Amino acid sequence: MVYRLLHFFLKLLSYIPFRMLYILSDGLFYPLYYLVRYRRRIVRKNLTESFPEKSLPEIRQIEKKFYHFFIDMMLESCKLASISSQELKHRMQFTNTEAVNSMLRQGKSISIYIGHYGNWEWVSSMPLWLEKSATGIQIYHKLRNKNMERLMLHIRERMGGICVEMYKTARYITELATHHKVCIIGFIADQSPKKREVHHFLPFLHHKTPVLTGSEKITKHYGFESFYLNVKRIRRGYYEAAFIRLHEHPQSLPDFELTALYFQQLEQTILQQPELYLWTHKRFKHAEKLDT
Repeated sequence: MVYRLLHFFLKLLSYIPFRMLYILSDGLFYPLYYLVRYRRRIVRKNLTESFPEKSLPEIRQIEKKFYHFFIDMMLESCKLASISSQELKHRMQFTNTEAVNSMLRQGKSISIYIGHYGNWEWVSSMPLWLEKSATGIQIYHKLRNKNMERLMLHIRERMGGICVEMYKTARYITELATHHKVCIIGFIADQSPKKREVHHFLPFLHHKTPVLTGSEKITKHYGFESFYLNVKRIRRGYYEAAFIRLHEHPQSLPDFELTALYFQQLEQTILQQPELYLWTHKRFKHAEKLDT
């Protein structure tokens, strides 16, 4: 019953035209930023430590732009409940797809490194642009609320992808490999590991940052190709995501080098449009500030 109600309201919200959706977003900015002050302290701390060269007025400008975008992104994500594949392909375009599709046609599976940047929920439309014979996989963390998880899985899988829980990843990929099935698997690899899972640190946005290395281990173990997805926001409601090859022979790299290449790419992306990164999460809770 709870799920049906949640699904009903999400579907209702998803039918709001984009123009009206952004009017609603603009109206929600002021109470969220000035009254509720949603995670303002975390956002300010993250921005100040990540951009020590910027003045306080510059930080505030990025901060406000971020909250405007954050609300846009949340409302845009609701559109996944009803938006057509044709409209989403128009609004979320992928480039350099031929390089990826060529490898898939050759029977090569691919790891895609993604960040919490731009509208990462719309990235679930990636299968619309790829070889239909390949299995599209999205790795995710299980939610505590079963109704919210069911709702999230519904909207993320509407465009043809399959959601796989993080701890089931190796087993799922092994099963695909056993049946000689080609897959393209998306890792949102910039999440902060739990303290007991910290095995490696990398420089990232002026922090000595603990990083997840599971995606690198999977890529190397199964002989996958590796790409980074560079997302840009063209304008409100329109994005472009380019596939960038991280390395021609990822299996030849020393340990943690592939992960380092990913974070280097992600940092460059963030520096171009910093307001599009998810500054509300505690990305640096186990990190150390680097001297500037």
